[in-house]
Amino acid sequence: MTTLAILTAAGSGSRLGRDLPKALVELDGFPLVLHAARRLAASGVVDSIVVTAPDGLVAVMADLMADDPHVHVPVQVTDGGPTRQASVSAGLALAGPDDDVVLVHDAARPLVPPDLVRRVVGAVRAGHGAVVPGLPVTDTVKQVRPDGDAELVTGTPDRSMLRAVQTPQGFARDLLVRAHRTGAARAQAEHLAATDDAGLVEVLGEPVHIVPGDAAAFKITTERDLWLASLVLQETNA
Repeated sequence: MTTLAILTAAGSGSRLGRDLPKALVELDGFPLVLHAARRLAASGVVDSIVVTAPDGLVAVMADLMADDPHVHVPVQVTDGGPTRQASVSAGLALAGPDDDVVLVHDAARPLVPPDLVRRVVGAVRAGHGAVVPGLPVTDTVKQVRPDGDAELVTGTPDRSMLRAVQTPQGFARDLLVRAHRTGAARAQAEHLAATDDAGLVEVLGEPVHIVPGDAAAFKITTERDLWLASLVLQETNA
């Protein structure tokens, strides 16, 4: 049996303030999506990759993957959708008959360590149907509700019981397919689409397990994040 990684790269990245999709923004000379694909391939536990591309950029993404010697697993590229959930569904439709484990990874997390990928896949193959990497929350978190021109604090959760989740998220394929079929009905509008696939599994009432995440798997959202990623690469290559 094999593992498929769906690499979501269809987002606009408007908060990054560039005139091209975030996945194609360069980090030390290479697009973010290529960094992410290289690390998925380097894990040794990913047998194939499906990249979900922005509208009209399937050929561009396909050429990037085909020309890179570090992406040494088969890659398919398909059009993404208007939401993350729609993009993952498009990628899932291309899963092969032997793909019993599916990873979902964001191209916006280009420096994911291969060890983290192996940790997630290992947990799924150990019998956990849905696995998410997560880091302990270090800041105090407040629950709030609107209250005039400000917000009113309604509670302070115990941060020892909170985790900031990352990707790749890993799933038994049949569970992820079922979760997307159930979630599709409530995702007609973009604001209702699940922000992560584990959330769809939770809707089914199925358990989701956490494995230790990694600080290097942070998300690129702003120019500062891009600058920080460049520093991490320089330290790694030093």
